[in-house]
Amino acid sequence: MAAETEHGPSEITAVRRADGESRTLAASLPRLVLEARRIAANVIHGLHGRRRAGAGESFWQYRRFVSGEPSQNVDWRRSARDDHLYVREQEWESAHTVWLWPDRSPSMAFASKQARDSKLERTLIVTFALAELLVAGGERVGIPGLMNPTASRSVIDKMAQAMLHDDAARLSLPPSFVPSALAEIVVLSDFWSPLQEIRTMLAGLSASGAHGTLVQIVDPAEETFPYSGRIEFVEPEGGSVITAGRAEKWAGDYVARVALHRAEIRAETNKLDWLFSTHTTSRSAAELLLFLHSGMMVAKGSARGTTVKVGRRA
Repeated sequence: MAAETEHGPSEITAVRRADGESRTLAASLPRLVLEARRIAANVIHGLHGRRRAGAGESFWQYRRFVSGEPSQNVDWRRSARDDHLYVREQEWESAHTVWLWPDRSPSMAFASKQARDSKLERTLIVTFALAELLVAGGERVGIPGLMNPTASRSVIDKMAQAMLHDDAARLSLPPSFVPSALAEIVVLSDFWSPLQEIRTMLAGLSASGAHGTLVQIVDPAEETFPYSGRIEFVEPEGGSVITAGRAEKWAGDYVARVALHRAEIRAETNKLDWLFSTHTTSRSAAELLLFLHSGMMVAKGSARGTTVKVGRRA
């Protein structure tokens, strides 16, 4: 979207500020509520905490040695107790992979006077905080094309450093890649990209069966178009300029086009059983964080079973 010539801080400043604020935000959430949601999701959907033999660090059970297995699999201490040979099995552990995409393109630097943060700051704050919560819950988190999935407790530091040292062009939408079928994808962007680009992105990311959530981060001014009189709008990524003689006359058409664009995006996500919501930067970052975290716990199961639709705005 073309925005008036008003911008927030630089990306470096936004990354550093988001680093500190995201830690505070993650720590301030009601941990008992989040844990209750996690436990409920685990019990209902069984994607985590599902105990079975496999690669892991926790002891699961002893079983009888099967002829033909490598002899090094035998647990000789347990086998010495009777006349049978036993193998010590470890509990299967499967870390869920979550890919987060924070849009860091030039249009995200916009911030009107009604906003708490620029779109970029809000996106980074929520991305960092969500990553910390997910890693604390045993998940792996990565950024497509920038950072491989990690379960490191210093995930915020890793993400911030990767962004600060990233020399690549700032893309609005994530680069093409093939996530695993059980992966979760969260794309935080203003989604002012052409619908065909969004449709292509969705087709590529969902081809393997991965589930995802799109959140449109917008400034209050982009939501309501509160302009009047002669206004000069500058397209932040292309540099083109549009001058409105009486901007208030554009408001009706603008609001209608935004509604149509969102309806088209929602139609595409509904086809894939993905989630789509919007978030305005005048609202609480904690509200969006809780929505994403709790929604993902449900989506991990609904993508394989019953359909869950979220109609409320985040």
